[in-house]
Amino acid sequence: MVTHESGGHHHPPTGFIRKYVFSIDHKVIGIQYWFLALFSVFVGMFLSLLMRLHLVWPNLKLPFTASGVMLPETYLALVTMHGSIMVFMVLTTAPQGGFGNYALPIQIGAEDMAFPILNMLSFWTTFVSLMVLVAAFFVTGGPPIGGWTAYPPLSALGQIVGPGQGAGMTLWVIGVMIFCLASLLGALNFIATTVDLRAKGMTFGRLPLTVWSWLITAILGLLAFGVLLAACILLLLDRVAGTSFFIPGGLVVTDTVITWHKGGSPLLWQHLFWFFGHPEVYIAILPGMGVASHLLSTFSRKPVFGYKAMVGAMLAIGFLGFCVWGHHMFVSGMSPYSAFAFSIMTMTIGVPSAIKTFNWLGTLWGGKIQFTTAMLFALGFVSLFVTGGLSGLFLAQPSLDLYLHDTYFVVAHFHLIMGVAAIFGIFAATFFWFPKMFGRMLSEPLGKIHFWLTFVGVYCIFMPMHFLGLAGHPRRYADTTGVNFLAPLHTVHYFITIAAFFTIGAQLIFLFNVIYSLIAGPKASANPWNATTLEWSVASPPPFDNFGGRIPVVYRGAYEFSVPDAAEDFIPQDLAPEKVGRAH
Repeated sequence: MVTHESGGHHHPPTGFIRKYVFSIDHKVIGIQYWFLALFSVFVGMFLSLLMRLHLVWPNLKLPFTASGVMLPETYLALVTMHGSIMVFMVLTTAPQGGFGNYALPIQIGAEDMAFPILNMLSFWTTFVSLMVLVAAFFVTGGPPIGGWTAYPPLSALGQIVGPGQGAGMTLWVIGVMIFCLASLLGALNFIATTVDLRAKGMTFGRLPLTVWSWLITAILGLLAFGVLLAACILLLLDRVAGTSFFIPGGLVVTDTVITWHKGGSPLLWQHLFWFFGHPEVYIAILPGMGVASHLLSTFSRKPVFGYKAMVGAMLAIGFLGFCVWGHHMFVSGMSPYSAFAFSIMTMTIGVPSAIKTFNWLGTLWGGKIQFTTAMLFALGFVSLFVTGGLSGLFLAQPSLDLYLHDTYFVVAHFHLIMGVAAIFGIFAATFFWFPKMFGRMLSEPLGKIHFWLTFVGVYCIFMPMHFLGLAGHPRRYADTTGVNFLAPLHTVHYFITIAAFFTIGAQLIFLFNVIYSLIAGPKASANPWNATTLEWSVASPPPFDNFGGRIPVVYRGAYEFSVPDAAEDFIPQDLAPEKVGRAH
């Protein structure tokens, strides 16, 4: 067991390297994760922009392509790297590694994470993983073309199956393996910190919902990334050691009979990957749920509606997330009985999701809502989560999924519920905790312009994709001009691409807002939002040990807003009962 005396305690850093580079301060590490994700998201958006340009103008001369024209395999490489960078380096890294690392120890009253050195190693392992993934762009053959799911035998046989499947694919597998190790280190740290380093009075029933979401996400990561790590090791052995875990016998590739592999099963990879892959959806989205719950209460000036139900719903989502991986495999030829079981479980997971949605609405109902930028992004998260979830009900039916599975309907669904919703959670957290992290306020007018352009933009991008899917438009096609039945849909692609231009342009407003505010933004007070949790009881930014040697004591829950007869409309968690002012 880790205690306050044995874990999380360290001396002030000395020297630039120890303070800002190889820091063991959870706050610096959280900011490092945040900047890594910020860099990654702009790389991922740039790759998506190249894809959209090619889909609309397939003969357009583009940079970074052979002879200036994008070949189909180049398009597939962009699809693969866009998905991989966004899923691993943005959607997984920013909500948990970034904001979780920064805020969780302060919110529970700890000086630091339970294992500070392990925390530092977790970030730098993640950084190495990103460098290995990016290195795939610069090796012979380029990056892999097998998609972020890396289905074998395409991903297992090597260069013989196509460009990028040689050194590029090997680097992809190694990069993901390194990321899995980093995630396992981080998950252990989050769990130990939350369980063992809570301040006196900080019972599990008084934890902020953000802490609950980071704890449940860490448990999911500990279970899911271990499976993906094992799968990647087996895939790497198939590629370099001559094993046949995922490669069946009798394959013929480019007129070559594969005789040196036999007996493997590509479906084994699908089971292992999606046993990780579906919990990964909730690894990305659960922190957003916690942030949205936290912000809706703070800016409605009301306690969270149904706190215990919200915690129970997150626990249920975490558990059921491990029971539904097969719905990604309805087209794999599985038994109809298995498909029926996975379909039922998938529909069941909608129950705790609906509980959370209704409780969010209950929190808002009758509140004194403050439409800050952080609040707008929290509301946008709820909107996108509900919209993306509704389209999931169609894909949960095997008979419908057989038609929709390989179409843009799936692209629209997972981008809304996993991608854009999670990113709105990241934006909400950024505007909320930026004053605490950097001691300066972000511009609210610029933030609101950024929100509305982004909110309208993502709906203009991904809602039409549902209609493309219903019309039977296949995904992963690099060029649709030669497919007659898709010709009438080209104008939809044009509309989506123009919307993507505007939406990506809006992110430059956010980038400017961040850079300008870091340099010249208004100084932030200790508690600019009149919030109740412990991070707002210390200076902005906090001292290296968070509480300046003071040991906080917690007297109440995290959402004491608008308490009858209280002088203020909020009561901090660490304010002693005898110091609570009374209204006259």
